[in-house]
Amino acid sequence: MLDFFIYGIFWVLALYGLFEVIKNIIYICTYTKLKSDGIYMIIAAKNQEEKIECFLRSILFRLIYGKEEYVKNIIVTDLDSVDDTMKILNRLSTEYECVKPIQWKDCKELMDSIDKS
Repeated sequence: MLDFFIYGIFWVLALYGLFEVIKNIIYICTYTKLKSDGIYMIIAAKNQEEKIECFLRSILFRLIYGKEEYVKNIIVTDLDSVDDTMKILNRLSTEYECVKPIQWKDCKELMDSIDKS
């Protein structure tokens, strides 16, 4: 009688595991096609020489090691070229290929060129 309960519990757990595997396969097949293009993130910074590196590294840490959405590119623009923010952004772009530093004028043209449909 005890064997019947033990085998019953094993079968229930095995069926539950099978359903979870099937559910994950369906989820991956359904939703990975929607995220294939990725998400573009645009960050504008002005006079953030002391904080921009920490901010970007914390975002990158959450994206690389966390369960956040797939971000294809992080476009960072410096609104004011008085400080060394752009130097820091260029250094970070060599470390991480998804970080793309651009000038404000180029960012504005990029935003204006987006189709409004």
